[in-house]
Amino acid sequence: MTERMVQQFMEMVRIDSESGNEARFLDYLLREVRALGADAALDGYGNLIAAFPALGSAAPEPILISCHGDTVKPGVGIEPVMGDDGVIRSAGDTILGADDKAGIAEVLEALRRAPVRPPVEFAVSRQEEVGLLGVRAMDFSRIAARRGFLMDNDTLETIVIGGPTYVALDVTVKGRSSHAGMEPEKGINAIRAAAEAIGALKLGRLDHETTANVGVINGGLIRNGVPAECSFLAECRSGDHAKAMSLADEMVRTIRAKVEASGATAEIVVDEKCRAVRIPEDAWSVRIARQALATVGVDARPVFITGFTDASVYNNQGIEMAVVGIGAQDEHSTEECVAVADMERAVQMLVEIFRLTAA
Repeated sequence: MTERMVQQFMEMVRIDSESGNEARFLDYLLREVRALGADAALDGYGNLIAAFPALGSAAPEPILISCHGDTVKPGVGIEPVMGDDGVIRSAGDTILGADDKAGIAEVLEALRRAPVRPPVEFAVSRQEEVGLLGVRAMDFSRIAARRGFLMDNDTLETIVIGGPTYVALDVTVKGRSSHAGMEPEKGINAIRAAAEAIGALKLGRLDHETTANVGVINGGLIRNGVPAECSFLAECRSGDHAKAMSLADEMVRTIRAKVEASGATAEIVVDEKCRAVRIPEDAWSVRIARQALATVGVDARPVFITGFTDASVYNNQGIEMAVVGIGAQDEHSTEECVAVADMERAVQMLVEIFRLTAA
């Protein structure tokens, strides 16, 4: 059974599915869940929503299990390799894709193995890695469950109970082009204006629950031209919603003031991608997950993170979701890997979750 799961995981990571290019992988999953007996379809955004009937259970209420189907870059041409130590890694200069395909493989294997389960809804979102776009566009009218589990934490030793308000700022700075050698005084350097703005921002960890960052900058076309345009992508997040929004407003004011002082203009698009949410440490989903993990020797503790997951959107939609581990390590890097032993423990956890919720 473990070998079957490993083989399917390797098959899945070989299917390219960088964010925005996951349609072929979700079509693959659609066929897989239908073969396992689900009533399944893709919603209008391309998210997968599947419903599995109860097995050996009269439990009337479904539970929701969710994962995401996209991967980060570099994720094209992944070739997984099983090491002698029982750890799966990428053979090349790519990520492995365990985030979140290890979670998906574990869910499918648990559905095959479980001798009993309640009705189970399985949702796999698109474009999670680029701002929770898929879950934000999810057709929630097709989801009846009011509580469940997101398979998207790395370690099995923690259960994520909340995440921050996350605000993205897309900034375009517009100056004026000119020849950098012959008449630089006629230009307004958009890169310099952007740099002045970025240099004035408060970045990094601002307090125990608040961070800000600039992660991407692009500008200019030629070395000897004063650049007319420069863009950069910034973000801020906080476990306190009001604090996050206040910080976003401050960042907008700072960017605009510094850019305009340079003679340029700034177009700023602000997008609140998810709102801070925290479920209780003794919430139903947390209690069930802790019980299930205890059966595989894990004493998991609830944690709040300043990263964000699809669970933030589910919880804001009134669906109580705890985030449980899949066993992946070093996600979002070419060092990403997953131990088969941890995948097996995750499957056993899910089988126990099904047993506990089938009663």
